[in-house]
Amino acid sequence: MHDTHENPFSGSALTTILVVADMAKAKSFYTEVLGASVFREYGGDSIVLEFLNNWLLLVGPGGATPDKPGTRFIPPPNRKDVSHSFTIRVNNCQRSYALLKQRGAVFLTPPVEKGAETRCFFHDPDGHLFEISEYRLA
Repeated sequence: MHDTHENPFSGSALTTILVVADMAKAKSFYTEVLGASVFREYGGDSIVLEFLNNWLLLVGPGGATPDKPGTRFIPPPNRKDVSHSFTIRVNNCQRSYALLKQRGAVFLTPPVEKGAETRCFFHDPDGHLFEISEYRLA
């Protein structure tokens, strides 16, 4: 009998892996622009970052391995086609936009207001999409 209520992830943490073309450029963006902290570096091949109580693992491109046959890691091939993105809920979208822009983030547009939400989007150097969003309660 299998216990269907047992949590297979008890005591675990989720890490998001982002494939980057230039590790130094990505590290600079995540630490200097977004304010992430370096938790661990693995010989220039990968970096573990702590960001907003989450783990980000930056890795370089790579091919198949015995435990992931037929699978390769590549940076996003086209920043206009998105299959994964991050949303960061902020208290003041206009202020966060101004601070991030000052630090070098390049936004697709200035913040756009729609009803109770104000949001805008930017990419990391490899094309991973980020959104900052402010939601005002009525």
